[in-house]
Formats: sequence, C-alpha cells, structure tokens
Amino acid sequence: MSEQIVLDVKDVKKDLKMGEVTVHALRGVTMKVKRGEFLGIIGPSGSGKSTLLGMIGGLDNPTSGTVTIDGINITDLSERALTTIRNEKIGFVFQFFNLIPTLTAQENVALPIQFAKKGRGGAQKRAKELLEMLGLGDRIHHRPSQLSGGQQQRVALARALANNPPLLLADEPTGSLDTTATETVMQALRAVQREMNTTIIIVTHSPDIAANVDRVITLVDGMIAEDTNPLASAELAAIKVIKEKRATGEWQGVTS
Repeated sequence: MSEQIVLDVKDVKKDLKMGEVTVHALRGVTMKVKRGEFLGIIGPSGSGKSTLLGMIGGLDNPTSGTVTIDGINITDLSERALTTIRNEKIGFVFQFFNLIPTLTAQENVALPIQFAKKGRGGAQKRAKELLEMLGLGDRIHHRPSQLSGGQQQRVALARALANNPPLLLADEPTGSLDTTATETVMQALRAVQREMNTTIIIVTHSPDIAANVDRVITLVDGMIAEDTNPLASAELAAIKVIKEKRATGEWQGVTS
C-alpha cells in the first residue's frame, strides 16, 4: 500500500445551533488516511459519524480546522470549486441508492462522466467497464426497478467510481440490504480497493462490517475514542488462543 496521504483532517470542530443551545458535534477530530486504505467509522447515534463524513466530503464546512484531500485544502473553497472537487476527487455511496428510475444502469453510471464533460461515447464505455467489474455486465440495460437491492447498490457504487476518484465515501451503504446482498456489496468494495487502489471510508453501525475493514475509528461525543486495526487484532487473538491451547496440550496442529 502506498504511504501517500489522501485525506488529512486536522483539529476539525463543528458546532450546531439548535435554538438557544449549541451542540458540539465534532470536538477536534484529527486523522490521516493513506491511499488504498479501507477505513471504517463507527460509534453510537449522535457521535458525529455522518457529520464527519459530511466535512470530509465537502458537503458542509467545519467551524474550525482543515480538511485536505489529495493535497487540496477544501475547507475555504468556493461552492463552485467544491463542486469540481466532489466530482473529480470524491465518490459518494449512501444507504438509499438514488438512481434515476427512467435510466438504465449504464446510463446512471455514465451521468457523472457526462457532467464532467468527458464525452458521451467515453462515458458509456467507462460505465460498461465498471458495471462488468462489479459483476453486472448482464444488467447494463436494466432499469433500477428491474434490479435487486444489492444490484442497485452496486450500480450506485459504479456511478460513484465513474470519474475514478481517489476517495470513496460510503454512509451506511448496506443499511437497507439483507445479509446476502450486504456480503456482495462488501465484496464489491474490496474489489474496488484492490483493483483501483481507491481509498474507502465507510460509516456503519454493523460490527460485522467494521470487523472486515483495514482500520476502525470509533467516535464518541464528537471525538476519536479509539483507532484500531481489527484484522490485526483478530490475528493476535487467534495466535493467543493457539498458544494457550498448545501450552495445555489441547492444540494438535502444526507446531512449526
């Protein structure tokens, strides 16, 4: 994995006015994310997960602090400049697919490329390639109503990747899916990370999903409470169990 930093968040705070009360949604969040990293953000309701994702995606401005994406400080950019950044540097996937019902899968995926004025022919070709990569090569001419929930979410994922952004933000992308569709979408995200070296940040309530990313940041009351590597932790736990079983004579596996 490259050591290049794609996302640099420095002391980001966000205060929200609710009548006479000020809510401190984020209280000085600082983190760096490397290119190709798969990061999960978890925490209880109201911990600031979606607020932080909104700051990273340029959908809202922090009260203070900075967000830098691919070397560009997006904190004080104009709305026009932010629109360009969102179209070129960031892909978004949400819980609800937000596909245009009258367009085919291929046409839905091609839209961001056409908005970027990269040509219709190239847009259709790129859309087809992405859908094929995500296992939807036989569904490119189907409309959303003709697709399952998991298939629609993979179309939404392909659309988010249309302009090859270095950063993909996913807010509860499997929240409306069943177990089988969830597994398919997570496999698709892993394929994107592996084949395109895309940095992925996923906000989730699911501990099962959080256990299968490279790194997990836990937010509590708008602050980072923990920053861990769940896969490494699981490996260490397994090694500890094996050592304990060997010591007691219960383990019959290979010893060297």
